[in-house]
Parts: sequence; C-alpha cells; structure tokens
Amino acid sequence: MGVPCVRGCLRVASFFRFARYYKVNLGDRMRDRILASILACALFAPTTAVAQSSWVYEVRGGVLAHDIPIVAAGRYESGVSLNAEIAFTPSLPLFGGAIRPVLGGSFAPNGQTSWVYVDARWEWAGPLFFFGIGVGPAIQTGNNLYVSTGGQKALGSRVLFHIPLEIGLQITPQVRVSAFYEHVSNGYTAFPNPGMDNIGGRLAFRF
Repeated sequence: MGVPCVRGCLRVASFFRFARYYKVNLGDRMRDRILASILACALFAPTTAVAQSSWVYEVRGGVLAHDIPIVAAGRYESGVSLNAEIAFTPSLPLFGGAIRPVLGGSFAPNGQTSWVYVDARWEWAGPLFFFGIGVGPAIQTGNNLYVSTGGQKALGSRVLFHIPLEIGLQITPQVRVSAFYEHVSNGYTAFPNPGMDNIGGRLAFRF
C-alpha cells in the first residue's frame, strides 16, 4: 500500500510538469486539493505500509510559519504551511550519519504557494539530539512565476531547489520533536529568484 501511494504522489508531481508545459491553468482550488491529497498520502500511507514492508523509516509532520524571509528576499505571503514527510529505510552511511530518500510537501491554504519535493537527506543522530540537512527538487503551485503580487510571491520557475535544515530532540526511541527550516528557490537558473523560507516545529514517529 505504501509504495503504490508514493508512486501516485510522484505521478501527481509529473502532472504539474505536464500542466506547465502545455500551459494548463489548474486554478487555486484544484492545486490545493492536489497538494492536500499528497500530504494526506504522506501522513497516513505508512500506517498500512509498516505492517507489510520495511520501506518506511519514519513519518513526520508539523506546522510552519509561511514565507518568513531568512535567506529569501521579501515577504508577499502570510499564514502557515502544513508540512508532512515520509523518510524511507534505504540509507547510505556518510560522515558518521546516513543519507536516505525523503518524500514530502508543504501545503499553504488559501491559494498561497505550496510545493512537493523529493530530497536526499543526511542525518546525524546521537543519544539525545539529532541534526539533518538535505537537498532535492521541488515543484511549486504558484500561479505568478514572474511578477509578485500582494498575495503571492513570484519564484521564477515551477521547478525549484528544496533545502531543509532540522535540529531536534529524541523523546523516546520512536518519537522525536524538532525545529525545522526549509528554503526553496530556483538557484538563479531563472528570473526572478527571491526564494521562500518556512520555519516551525515538527513531530516525528519512527517505525
């Protein structure tokens, strides 16, 4: 159940590319529904998958302050984003930690900019604290790619780089809490490139 759900999420991401290429206007409500479906998939698919396979390592979710300029330039959007992730079990040891694939998304309601992403996430974990950083591609839903408005920031490209940073506390062997920051931008592959930052708190459950 978990793996087909992940495949479905990736197909939805491919659909966003298709819509962009053929200049299909999805509309704010449809974009919101698609992103909400992806996040629901990320949150609830692992409960079934764990019983049948060992692919899912951890499921994470939280609430982030939306479009807070830390590295990014300016603030055009407000409110919160709901973030959800699945971290998968396959990993590669590196520098005392491990790199593993992560599928996730940040959903901003009311037609503001949301995105889905696939990261390579490096994480070091000690007995009490842990730290993670990663990078990967993201696909964002904003309608205005080139001109920012009062309610939506123009990010210059549909496809962006996603860079997360996380530090947290191991509450139990299965439960963790953390402060989470994410940055998206096009990396100056397009114009404009103001980027966008979200920051907040998350809860994680390891299987």
